[in-house]
Amino acid sequence: MSNTTYTNDVIKSWDELHRDSRSLAQLLLSKKEWKGIIAVTRGGMIPAAIVARELNIRLIDTLCISCYDEQHIGELRVLKDTMLDTDGDGYLVIDDLVDTGTTLRSVRERLPASHIATLYVKPAGKELVDTSVYEFTQETWLRFPWDLELGYSTPLVNRN
Repeated sequence: MSNTTYTNDVIKSWDELHRDSRSLAQLLLSKKEWKGIIAVTRGGMIPAAIVARELNIRLIDTLCISCYDEQHIGELRVLKDTMLDTDGDGYLVIDDLVDTGTTLRSVRERLPASHIATLYVKPAGKELVDTSVYEFTQETWLRFPWDLELGYSTPLVNRN
């Protein structure tokens, strides 16, 4: 369990996520010719789809790992391993974020030769990532658009 106190909230919109995923694809474009993508579920699925489109990659698999319970980091559970028989050589592993590094340490053990790419990185997991777009402090909690609902906001003058 993480002892991090999250003192900063950052909300990512669909537009920002799309832009950042395309930026990640741009960074990966000249690295090598990729055999395929392994998306870390669930957060890596949408960035992986965008990167796959931008790099014209058709082979996409998933590595289903859970270590979050709402906003708390808990015990790591591998729900489904990749279906590919590989050490990861020539494959991109894509996730939305590396926070503590718990998930990506497990990915590195399973796919040591893979290239791990994330949209966002925090210091505790930075050494596990080969390519990323933006860095945040460890105390920042990122809120992704798939976790949010739009709703009515009461005007300030009417709040108690």
